[in-house]
Amino acid sequence: MGQKIHPLGFRLGTTQNHDSIWFAQPRDYSENLKEDKIIRDCIKNYLQKTIRTSSGVEGIGRIKIKKRIDLIQIYVELPKLFTEGEPRRIEELQTNVQKKLNCVNRKINIAITRIPNVYRDPNILAEFIAGQLKNRIPFRKAIQKAIELAEQAGTKGVQVQISGRIDGKEIARVEWFREGRVPLQTIRAKMDYCSYPVRTIYGVLGIKVWIFLNND
Repeated sequence: MGQKIHPLGFRLGTTQNHDSIWFAQPRDYSENLKEDKIIRDCIKNYLQKTIRTSSGVEGIGRIKIKKRIDLIQIYVELPKLFTEGEPRRIEELQTNVQKKLNCVNRKINIAITRIPNVYRDPNILAEFIAGQLKNRIPFRKAIQKAIELAEQAGTKGVQVQISGRIDGKEIARVEWFREGRVPLQTIRAKMDYCSYPVRTIYGVLGIKVWIFLNND
């Protein structure tokens, strides 16, 4: 079962909460889902153009959304907080999201939170691997470096899978690497996971990262 179901959806209600919290009537569900997609895409596009951390770590953690009738509260996790012009950038980001959603009856509030331990986040780890692949670093070297960073961050186990035309080979294939324990079938094991597509000159590669944090 560990390979047949989304690792986070599998643990909802035990060690995992929803990233989007709102209630909607069945007829409005698809519109709310579409809103979530627009919000996440808008934030990622803006931040990828403007955020570069001094430590060389790039990436965006989880984007959590809470909706009320008159307010959309958004929490964005970043490796490092804004240092210069923070209020202006947040206001600009809120304005961009407001325009994309085209909503005038609801206020949008965005809060930026810092990821305390960067390489314990699978999104950051996947973006690190993606950046290495775009720079034409051999995939094994990139993944081994990512696993090493995750181990140094105090994770109990990490697994990385990459699929597609790896290194430009004619036939697509799947490669995966694992260090430590990754108990995918244990519901109470606190896991984190992400799936990340990366565009290279050879085509699109898919990166999946599982991180075992601890037992609940």
